[in-house]
Amino acid sequence: MIAQLGQSLDGRIATTSGESKYINGPHALDHLHALRAEVDAVVVGAGTVAADDPWLSVRRVPGRSPARVVLDPSGRVDPAARCFRPDGARRVVVRRQGTRSPLAEGVEELPLGPDGAFAPSMILSALAGQGFARILVEGGPRTLAAFLDAGCVDVLHVFVSPVILGAGRIGLERKECENLADALRPPTRVHVFPDGDVLFECDLRRAGVRQREALQGERETTPDDAQPSQPRDTPLRATG
Repeated sequence: MIAQLGQSLDGRIATTSGESKYINGPHALDHLHALRAEVDAVVVGAGTVAADDPWLSVRRVPGRSPARVVLDPSGRVDPAARCFRPDGARRVVVRRQGTRSPLAEGVEELPLGPDGAFAPSMILSALAGQGFARILVEGGPRTLAAFLDAGCVDVLHVFVSPVILGAGRIGLERKECENLADALRPPTRVHVFPDGDVLFECDLRRAGVRQREALQGERETTPDDAQPSQPRDTPLRATG
């Protein structure tokens, strides 16, 4: 599974008024649309639909638009949102069983049970049952953090634009680290776009390996009389 995040130099995805279009430049947007063209489904939370009203389609590069999946447990998304407009791609709303709010014509409902059903691993399993093997999670911050903390993200693409907002919505807040040994340190490839945007392509599949290697190196360089802190034995994948 791929996740993506576009943010300012100081980690913001929108101003304090909610304006977010567009923090990143055209090359980063082209790259995002190319990512969409390579997956079976793009996933966003209800908050992203309410705040940004995104299309979630492929328009800037050649390719087909993926299915559009909205995580909406309580059924609060507006059926008139642009991502629900028919264009040949499947449109799916994942929500709790028994939710009665209306859906736009042609939009599929994927109901999940109430107990732990919205754990990221359960969502991915339900989507796989619908034939969606390759998933792109675009946001928002809570949705992205949930998948990241659950250990469900294989690759994270972070687009950083050379703009400083000073305040506004933070792009990513994962569970806190008590010490640096607990931080994710994924092997990362960096690409600089012509307009100054920078892409960090983070391989989270190998983050744990690099974390252990960094810790081992720290132990090897620690004097005998020092007392290095020990890492917590905490699995990345949530249990629900």
